[in-house]
Amino acid sequence: MNFAFTKYHALGNDYIVINPKDLPVPLTTEQVKTICHRNFGVGSDGILLGPLPSTTAKCALKIYNPDGSIAEKSGNGVRIFSRYLWDTKLVGNDEFALQTDGGIVRSTVFDDGKMARVEMGQVSFDSEKIPVAGPKREVINEKISVGGREFTHCAATIGNPHCVLPLPEISAKLAHEFGPLLEIHSNFPRKTNVQFMKVIDRANIQIEIWERGAGYTLASGSSSSASAAVAHKLGLVDRSISVHCPGGIIKIEIGDNFAIQMTGSVTRVAEGVISPEMFT
Repeated sequence: MNFAFTKYHALGNDYIVINPKDLPVPLTTEQVKTICHRNFGVGSDGILLGPLPSTTAKCALKIYNPDGSIAEKSGNGVRIFSRYLWDTKLVGNDEFALQTDGGIVRSTVFDDGKMARVEMGQVSFDSEKIPVAGPKREVINEKISVGGREFTHCAATIGNPHCVLPLPEISAKLAHEFGPLLEIHSNFPRKTNVQFMKVIDRANIQIEIWERGAGYTLASGSSSSASAAVAHKLGLVDRSISVHCPGGIIKIEIGDNFAIQMTGSVTRVAEGVISPEMFT
């Protein structure tokens, strides 16, 4: 049986939205991998499955990585799914709540659907919440060694785990070389997203991103949130920050107790029908 999909990107971080009511049977891990594959499927950085029922929000959202694993939260994914709800007239221009596996977020779609602002929740540096191995502590400026190189890193969570490495210079090559090793480092029992971060000035940072379960990524809302929070925690930036990702800029506002408001663009790419022949 065919089923419908809609594809969007948020600064080059692309997701496929599938409404569960259109699915004849639940997606399997192998089907997720095939749909996301850029040669044998539609191609994307993940799948957003929703709207799903929720007793605490407008609806719930399930986020799949391209390897079939579940992502607790995705800032870009939330922005894209918010746009999908707006496009299908399930929400209007007022703020609404979404339930993710990483907690409740609040979202507002504006600029004729082309922008979304998300209250992402609070960043924590607590090792037990992230989680990070070892005694309970805030994971700030600790040494970590991979691939014959030692880095200084900070760890954080905004509903999903992040390892942020402040560096004087960063590159896509650096992310490709060390991101996969840091993602699966034994310090991180649930693996981790990795951000290589360069502070430009008090209002601007630049990041290269290696996402857990997805690999090198052009933009990430949760990575931007975590990196901005780390930079602020280290006293390197103020509360209003432009995060320069390879795909474009995400705006971050840091409130009390590291509450994060994230704003960025969303672009509708295509809609279509997935053929069952893809899975044979």
